[in-house]
Amino acid sequence: MSDRYEGSFFGRRKGKPLSPRREALMENELPRLALDLSVPAPHALRDLFEADVTTVCLEVGFGGGEHLLHRARTEPETGFIGIEPFVGSMAKTVAAIVSEDLHNIRLYDDDAVNVLDWLPDASLDLAYQLYPDPWPKKRHWKRRFINGQNLDRYARVLKPGSAFRFASDIDTYIDWTLRHCRDHAQFEWLAETAADWKTPWQGWPGTRYEAKAIREGRTGRYLSFRRI
Repeated sequence: MSDRYEGSFFGRRKGKPLSPRREALMENELPRLALDLSVPAPHALRDLFEADVTTVCLEVGFGGGEHLLHRARTEPETGFIGIEPFVGSMAKTVAAIVSEDLHNIRLYDDDAVNVLDWLPDASLDLAYQLYPDPWPKKRHWKRRFINGQNLDRYARVLKPGSAFRFASDIDTYIDWTLRHCRDHAQFEWLAETAADWKTPWQGWPGTRYEAKAIREGRTGRYLSFRRI
């Protein structure tokens, strides 16, 4: 099996057709907001943003954009890089960014591996991966984004002492992530009490995937790891 297969995103990219308005936004506004990986990343990632930001955060797979947009609204001094291959979710988020005139978000609509490999060493202050596709069937576990190779990628781009945060409602993926991070020399689980991993992070807005899990009787778990 190739390294590329192990590291890459798997999942749907298209769903229902977009409305004409969102089609136009994707055509006219996404290019302005999107990262250009054809040129080298700036040494200081704050230069990617129109806003005057002091820290930079990455969210891999932002889904409906609830968390990404909430944090961008409430933390204008932080620049957010959001990655989401699913067209409908990207279009919804672009529409919100334009309507609210947010200047501290940059986007990427393809494989997160491409961005992680493009970013400079020790350039991120925080990274999130929230309710990713769990690939619940055992034969598909190799498709899970959390693996040794991608943890190497996260470790390279996170500043020492910064955090990687992961949330899921699927017990097997929580166990999977804990095991992979435990076995990785550059990540340390920050839980100190039994309640730590059951409690969302401060300022947590919730997501539609979390709400769906709660409706279906599942409980979210919230893991924080320090980049050593």
